[in-house]
Amino acid sequence: MPDTLKLLLHNLQLLVLKIVMKLVSAGQPLLFSGPGSSLRMCRAMADLGARKVLIVTDAVLVKLGLIGPLREALEAHGVACTVYDGVEPDPTHRQIEAGVALARRDGCDAVLAVGGGSPMDAAKIIAACVANTAAVSDLVGNFKVKLAPLPIYAIPTTAGTGSEVTVVAVVTDTAAQAKTPVVDGKLVPLMAALDAALMTGLPPHISAATGMDALTHAVESYLSRFANDSTMRLSLAAAKLVFANLARVCEHGEDLEARQAMAMASTYAGLAFSRASVGYVHAIAHNLGGIYHTPHGLANAIVLPHILDFSRDAAAARLADLALAIGAGTRSESAAVLAERFIAKVRELALRIGIPEKLDTLRAADVPLIARRALDEAQGFYPVPRFMNQSECEAVLRKLLP
Repeated sequence: MPDTLKLLLHNLQLLVLKIVMKLVSAGQPLLFSGPGSSLRMCRAMADLGARKVLIVTDAVLVKLGLIGPLREALEAHGVACTVYDGVEPDPTHRQIEAGVALARRDGCDAVLAVGGGSPMDAAKIIAACVANTAAVSDLVGNFKVKLAPLPIYAIPTTAGTGSEVTVVAVVTDTAAQAKTPVVDGKLVPLMAALDAALMTGLPPHISAATGMDALTHAVESYLSRFANDSTMRLSLAAAKLVFANLARVCEHGEDLEARQAMAMASTYAGLAFSRASVGYVHAIAHNLGGIYHTPHGLANAIVLPHILDFSRDAAAARLADLALAIGAGTRSESAAVLAERFIAKVRELALRIGIPEKLDTLRAADVPLIARRALDEAQGFYPVPRFMNQSECEAVLRKLLP
């Protein structure tokens, strides 16, 4: 199909999607914030009627002792717990189905996600599958969750994905080597606890990658054609917090104030992109993750400056806004100058926190496939400021080759 027809179809699909999104309601969780907030939320879960909770997490967090205090707090308030720690990075259909089976076996009436993006994504899909008596594959796509999931609660232990407030969960199709989304307003958790005390032990490389994930959400949602006054305020606030605090948490992991600020940045950016969507950075990163299992935040961080370069002329005014928000210029300067400076600041931050410029696992032979898959994902769903064709996407990817 010629690029002109692809662009026309893309714009028509976006028009329909924008109308649908206005008709689909997505709530916002009750947020508990600050050190110790996770324990306060446990009591609130009991007050809301939870009696048997499936805690969805990973084996590392269990080993580190983060789950024990939460389980004890729930049990002290009369809530029985089953722990499912079989979630690994980029959760698969099989891992999620195992959690579903455990929830059904024990008659769980609520799901608590504890961890980074993978446990939170898995927990959301588990809750939806149990309530809908559905397989994971039945729910992949947009707005396929017919019945309300089991009540979902979230305690993020990283600051980046924003999954504690979003309408999306991602599952990996191992056969297709692809990440596939489950998108529905019903997936938004009822409550979330942003507890910086649970994040102080994160190693710098994870803090860096997840923090750049939050920045990518903030930037792509701000540049989105679906952005509105509300989402733009959230995006700008998130970007400002990331630039002020990400290097601090990477260099001083025990800094509770900076950790709490990054948790808020993640949540603000999650709220923004749930309503305004994302763009080509995510489309490419999802496919790098599907093929090479590149951590999502790391893939976003490596790709982000290149997509900003590609979008610079079309998005100069909004990139200038971002530059002003982070204190990288004055209103007397032109939008073009400010846009260029913001992109430079993104590169400067990434370099400072140890993000590589190249992707070691990327193979030249895979570039056309990754580009095609990324563009297929973005087509008609991502309201990007500038349309990208196959050769342009391949050119971006080749800049990432080791």
